[in-house]
Amino acid sequence: MKVLPNITSLRFFLALLVVIFHIPQFFDNRGLPTFYELPLFDKGREAVYMFFSLSGFLIIRQLFEEKMITGKINLRNFYIRRILRIFPLYYLVAIIGLLYYNVVLPKMGFDFTSNYNLWEGIALLFTFFPNVLSASEPGGILEILWSIGIEEQFYLLIAPLILLISLKNIKAFLLIFTILFIGLYHMPDFEFLDEYRMMFFYFSFAGWCSLLKFKPNKYFGILQIVSCVLLLIYFTTNLFISTMSEFQYRVFSTILFGFFLIFFTQKKISFFENKKLIYLGKISYGIYMYHTIVMQPVGFVLLKLVAKYNINDYIVIVSSYLAIPLITILVAHFSYQYYEKRFLSLKSRYRNIF
Repeated sequence: MKVLPNITSLRFFLALLVVIFHIPQFFDNRGLPTFYELPLFDKGREAVYMFFSLSGFLIIRQLFEEKMITGKINLRNFYIRRILRIFPLYYLVAIIGLLYYNVVLPKMGFDFTSNYNLWEGIALLFTFFPNVLSASEPGGILEILWSIGIEEQFYLLIAPLILLISLKNIKAFLLIFTILFIGLYHMPDFEFLDEYRMMFFYFSFAGWCSLLKFKPNKYFGILQIVSCVLLLIYFTTNLFISTMSEFQYRVFSTILFGFFLIFFTQKKISFFENKKLIYLGKISYGIYMYHTIVMQPVGFVLLKLVAKYNINDYIVIVSSYLAIPLITILVAHFSYQYYEKRFLSLKSRYRNIF
């Protein structure tokens, strides 16, 4: 199967946006100086939504091609590949989070109040409903798991449907699904979709976009540049969010992400094909999953240093924005090389070759 250009490196930048979104939140809650005046520092949510679009773009395209070539979808192999990629790190972070908030912090004398029943929380985490638990604010390490739950819930639903629907109707189904779901998501009678952040429309619309056929021509370079500029404006300014309602902004984001991915993946961009950036993209799942864990010790150290030495606010802010991403990347690197790869190497046994 053809590997799409540019897209792996893009994962790293999206993960980095999530990290710098959470740093000021974490430090502000602990009374440490923070800086988040620029719109770029407040785009972590949008980065996660674009992760959803990117995932739908890749995986729905993969499922469609498998059905088009083989006439079927091997659901068993598909879900085993998902398990090997997602489960090891997900469950590791879930266990760390549960131990940290329920054992480590109390042992250290910190009073962390849980807003949920522990056994119910464990059940929600281990049955892949962290988005439901997240509504109870179980602590940052556990709260970030919500997006992983949404992704897996979507594929549990969509893969069998793509198997059952005839090939010629899949594109129409994805578009209708998107329109209906984004409408239901904003209806009061279906407010649980919003409460548990079940934003399936990002996946389905981007999946629809991935199935559109475009003949490469001289305008693709221009469209690539235009789509990149629009996305840059989206993530570095509040131009769009300040002029739209929540519903309009959600629709606009869904459309922008989907069409951006079409043009962004048509032709290699040398910057995004840099080997180091591609590697950072490969470990972006770990960057996303570990950053809230890394924040904990870094926060404790800075609190102690500020209390003892009265460090300048600017030094604290710069230190936090340098230390957390760098340490997180290092942790993600070792996790990928010595933990995740053990499971990823098994995926080839369940990969469809066509």
